[in-house]
Amino acid sequence: MSVPNARSFGYFAGGNAPVKSTVDRIDYSNDTAEASPKGPLSAGKMYMGSTGNSFFGYFGGGSTPSPISSVDRIDYSNDTATAAVKGPLSGARYFLTATGNANFGYFGGGATPIVSTVDRIDYSNDTATAVAKGPLSAVRQFFAATGNQSFGYFGGDLPAKSSVDRIDYSNDTATAVAKGPLSLARFGLGATGNANFGYFGGGKNPAKSTVDRIDYSNDTPTASPKGPLSSTKGHVGATGNADFGYFGGGDPGPKSTIDRIDYSNDTATAPSKGPLSLARFGAGACSAAANALPQ
Repeated sequence: MSVPNARSFGYFAGGNAPVKSTVDRIDYSNDTAEASPKGPLSAGKMYMGSTGNSFFGYFGGGSTPSPISSVDRIDYSNDTATAAVKGPLSGARYFLTATGNANFGYFGGGATPIVSTVDRIDYSNDTATAVAKGPLSAVRQFFAATGNQSFGYFGGDLPAKSSVDRIDYSNDTATAVAKGPLSLARFGLGATGNANFGYFGGGKNPAKSTVDRIDYSNDTPTASPKGPLSSTKGHVGATGNADFGYFGGGDPGPKSTIDRIDYSNDTATAPSKGPLSLARFGAGACSAAANALPQ
């Protein structure tokens, strides 16, 4: 069971140029409209990891601009309130990323220093310090993650890499396993997906419009390039639902644009939709409908 109507929305929070606490909500049923500002984060922060379940969105780590370990929680049933401080992560870091399933959120990598650490947030006990689980296969930063209810995929890196690590949620103490790479090396990209596919879009080295699709049923080949974003952009946030992926903000800019990928027609160039309420890059994003979360 989820919060009524929560699956109809996506949330983009924080970001840079300058550092922001703003949380914007996009309405999937009316995605040409400008995103609506909602209750802010507890403080301005950027370069966070972000994920969530059917009830809450979690934004962990980041910088203010100093590295932090705190986790902010957005309550989808009361999204005009200031985000509640939870966690924290096991250590302060930024340039991390996150994904998860209905029960846990996994926050991986980051700097400073650059780490391979993966912290797990237990949504049933989210005031506790996150527990370190099996690490990534190598230290990495400035990358992106998505997944389904069984696995999490972490792709990209700085310096620019194409490598992808897969976390098995049923065995999360093991070191993440390297899987088929992205089609090109990059960092500062965004990622989202549904039950069957993960989409990694944008990034830098220099700024890219490339969108790569990982097929979860066959994740050892190189990811397939699909229809690009509407323009080149790095440091982009991404979330979505079962049908569409939304990639918001980015640089060069900063940008307020949101590009929408149609999973049923993913070779087409992503059209731009209603913008964020303000331009930024390095924002986090989450939704109750992303990553094949149950209703």
